[in-house]
Amino acid sequence: MDVLVANNPLKAQSFLQEIKGKTPLFIATIATTETGKILGLSAAGANPDFTDFTPPADAELLLLGKCRSIQGVPITPDGIPTPALITTSALHLADIPVLVVNGGVKVRPQVPYIDVNGSPGRDIRSGDSVDNVEEVIERSTVVGEHLAKTSDYLVIGESVPGGTTTALGVLSALNVVAQGKVSSTLPANPHDLKAEVVAAGLSAAAQKFGSFRGDPIKAISAVGDPMMAAVAGLVIGASHHTPVLMAGGTQMSAVLAVINALEPKALGNLAIGTTRWVTQDQTSDICGIVTQFCDVPIIAADLDFGASKYPGLQIYETGLVKEGVGAGGASIAAMAQSSGAVDKHILLKEIERNYASLMMQTKNSTNSSK
Repeated sequence: MDVLVANNPLKAQSFLQEIKGKTPLFIATIATTETGKILGLSAAGANPDFTDFTPPADAELLLLGKCRSIQGVPITPDGIPTPALITTSALHLADIPVLVVNGGVKVRPQVPYIDVNGSPGRDIRSGDSVDNVEEVIERSTVVGEHLAKTSDYLVIGESVPGGTTTALGVLSALNVVAQGKVSSTLPANPHDLKAEVVAAGLSAAAQKFGSFRGDPIKAISAVGDPMMAAVAGLVIGASHHTPVLMAGGTQMSAVLAVINALEPKALGNLAIGTTRWVTQDQTSDICGIVTQFCDVPIIAADLDFGASKYPGLQIYETGLVKEGVGAGGASIAAMAQSSGAVDKHILLKEIERNYASLMMQTKNSTNSSK
């Protein structure tokens, strides 16, 4: 399979062998945080206010193949399409079912979803960013337990603009050294800005680095985002019954730190599945974060858009976007289910086909609005 192993090769290969030929359930966990609107932090959306619409539009794209909350598809300020395009293509190729979990969004998606009673997140500079964390974890744990019984394993992805900054916040609060290590949707990773935002949030909460060590609920409440509580609960509940592939980049390392503090026994049935663009990113270090507190394996889909005929896809090779909406994990799942018959070349052709279709949708919607 076109899958790279970033750390712990024995556990990684064992996990890959366990899911080979199996059919998962893909869960897209969506949430929003006002942190994502801080200028310079995120490329998720054509402008900061648009980030409220990105997660619901991603969810709609996964389930419907088109968006209803917005015209066209979610794009970066540079016109690069959402990584949900990759996820949708992979899931379609392998005929993998999808469910959406609303961790806490401002704009609700126009598709069916499971609600765990989460609320949209506030700016973490307030030091009071997420409500109902404990309740959301408890509810999500119940959901995870039951969904685990419906499939061979779960793949859990996320869509939350600004999520790498909140990841730095929670990791720092939990005493994990992550400054300069979290990823970014931007090629020039704004590490200094993220560190300033996190420092402001911890200061507003009258706390400092490591103050919430051993108390992940308070860490998320102060400087996290709503996705974290929902995904942590889903993973904890599901891992009692089945393997779980946590589909995402450095955001998932923060969720992993939360799980490690809440229920470390759950770590034995997990892997992080991401993209080559994250594991080989020179401006971040997902392995350097995770290995500080656990030995959960990290695997990456060896996607390569360098040979694409579309500049909008080729630009992924420059470091824009990298991951999101479970793109890497969904790609790994498609490859594993087909025992390697779906490879990165077949996946790229499907992504290009869907890209052309989505760009036509965007063009038509733009023309019709004039």
